[in-house]
Amino acid sequence: MNVRVQNSKDLPLAVDLDGTLISADLLWESIFQLLKKNPLFLFMLPVWLMAGKAHLKAEIASRVDFDAAILPYRQEFLDFLNAEKATGREIVLVTAAAEPFASAVAAHLGIFTTFHASSRDTNLAAHRKAALLVEHFGEGGFDYAGNDRADIPVFKVARAAVVVAPDRTAHRYQQTSGARRFERTKPSWKTYVKMLRVHQWLKNLLVFAPAILAHQITNPEVLLPSLGAFVAFCAAASAIYIINDILDLPLDRQHATKRNRPFANGTLSIPFGLSVSAGLIAIAVVVCVFLPPVFALVIGLYVVSTTAYSLAVKRMLLIDVLCLAGLYTLRIIGGKAAADLPLSFWLIAFSMFFFLSLALVKRYVELQTSKVSERDRIAGRGYRPEDMAIVGQAGIASAFTATLVLSLYIQSQEIIGYYSSPWLIWPLVPIVLYIVIRIWILAYRREMHDDPVVFIATDWRSQIFVAFGALLMIAGNFI
Repeated sequence: MNVRVQNSKDLPLAVDLDGTLISADLLWESIFQLLKKNPLFLFMLPVWLMAGKAHLKAEIASRVDFDAAILPYRQEFLDFLNAEKATGREIVLVTAAAEPFASAVAAHLGIFTTFHASSRDTNLAAHRKAALLVEHFGEGGFDYAGNDRADIPVFKVARAAVVVAPDRTAHRYQQTSGARRFERTKPSWKTYVKMLRVHQWLKNLLVFAPAILAHQITNPEVLLPSLGAFVAFCAAASAIYIINDILDLPLDRQHATKRNRPFANGTLSIPFGLSVSAGLIAIAVVVCVFLPPVFALVIGLYVVSTTAYSLAVKRMLLIDVLCLAGLYTLRIIGGKAAADLPLSFWLIAFSMFFFLSLALVKRYVELQTSKVSERDRIAGRGYRPEDMAIVGQAGIASAFTATLVLSLYIQSQEIIGYYSSPWLIWPLVPIVLYIVIRIWILAYRREMHDDPVVFIATDWRSQIFVAFGALLMIAGNFI
C-alpha cells in the first residue's frame, strides 16, 4: 500500500494534466474547436481514429489554436505544486494529451523540470504512462498525482499518490490507500440552471403570442398545443446553448463574466453536456410527435439555424443579427403552427424589426465593452469598434420601423375582427417606443448589462408598460 507523503523533495512528483492539473479534457475540447473551425472535419475524425488514439490527438493538435494561459487550472492543487517546487522538488508533467498541448502548459506554468506527452505513435495513458515513469525513476521512485481510472496503474507503481478531483474508481483507491486528496468544485442546482440557461426560456413565451392575439389562449385546443410548443422550444434551445458553450470555450474563458459558465470553468464536463443535450433534443422530438407535422419542420429549422449560428453565422457581419431576429420570429411561427392558427403578416413583420433592434443592442454593447483597437474585430464577431455608430443608428431605425408596422396594423381591416374598439389599442405604439428607446438610451449610457429580451421581462418599468398594454388590448376587445 502506498504511503501518504507530503512536502517530500527526495523523489520527483509526476503530475497528470487532464482532470488533474486542469478541470478539463483537452481531447474533447480540441475536437470541438476543430469542428468549429470546419465542421467537415467530422468525417476525418473516424479515419484518424482508425490509426490509433495517439494519431487522432496529433492530427487534431496540429490543426487547432491553443492558449495554455486560459485553461481552468485547479488553483488549490496548483498552489500545492508551487509550494513543492519552492522546496526544490522536481515536478514532472506526464500526460496523455498531445505533445504540443503539454509543451504549451509546461512553458506557461514554468514549474516543470520536464514533460512527457502522447506522440503521434504512442498514447501515453494508463499502463504506458506507468511503464515510462518506472523506466525513468524506477518502481516506487516517484510520487504521482492523478484523478481517474486510467491513473490507477500509475498509482500502483508510485511510492505515494496524490488524488485530485477523483472519479469513482480513483475515489475508492484514495479511500483504501489514504492518499492525499484535493476535492473538486461540486456542481450545485444553480450550476445546472446556468448550464440550461433557464432564464433564456423567457424568450420562448413568444409561442403564446399568436394564441393571445387571436383571443384563443383560453381555448384548450389552442392552449395545450402552445404549451407543448413552449416545452419543445425550451428543450431545443437549452440543447443548443450547451453545444454553443462547448464550442465557445476559449472565447468564454477570456470574457469577464462568461468565464464563470459551467463548461468554461470546468465544473461540468463536455461528455456530460453532450448527454444532456441529446436528452433535451429527444424531449423536443417526443413533443413534436403530438403536434402538427408543420411544427416539427419549424423546430427542425430552429435547431439547424441555431447550430449554424453557433458554428459560423455569429461571426458574420449583420447576418448574425438578422439570424437572431429570425430565430425570435420562428418562435412565433412555431406557436402558430402548433395551435394551427393563421399566419399574420403584421405580426411577422413587427417581430422581425422589433427583435432586429434588440439584437443590434447586444452587438452595440459588445462593441462598447470591447478592448480591441480600431480596425480589429471583436472576439468571435464580425464587428470592429468603428462600427458602433452605424450599429446604433440601425438599431434605433429598426425600433421605429417596428412601431410603424404596429401603427399600420392598428389601422388595418384585420384588427376589426379582433377588437370592438380598435382606437383603445393606439397607446401600444408609444408603449413599444418607450420600451425600446429606453433600452437604447441605457445602452448609450453603458447601463445595459443583460440580454435586452431578458431585461424587458425583468425590468419593473418595462413590466408596468407591458401590463398596461395588455389591459388596453383586453379593454379594446370588450368595450
